Amino acid sequence: MKSLEELKAIRERMQGQVGLREEDDTVTRVVVGMATCGIAAGARPVLTAFAEGVQEKGIKNVMVTQTGCIGLCKYEPIVEVIQPGKEKVTYIKVTPEKAKEIIDQHLIRGQVVSEYTIK
Repeated sequence: MKSLEELKAIRERMQGQVGLREEDDTVTRVVVGMATCGIAAGARPVLTAFAEGVQEKGIKNVMVTQTGCIGLCKYEPIVEVIQPGKEKVTYIKVTPEKAKEIIDQHLIRGQVVSEYTIK
């Protein structure tokens, strides 16, 4: 990003793509840690990859959100996938490429990508 106008354009585009939804216990939540440690480790492109990937694949039952510090700074970027009725899955050291794989394997096929999770 090189200007405030560019940042505003990105914000408007993302709001149009993701949209704000009411809290819903039937929706899967993808939560990206966006505290300073996460941002420094590359969480911003990870958040973008999840938001764009979910939109491109037309996945309707997934909400991509962000949070502050998750508390495991050495494992950043961290992403939590919270599915109704299932145990939370915490992915660590996530990259945009890993995000695409998590979307395809976990969010679409229902298979946790265990090699990216915290042990």
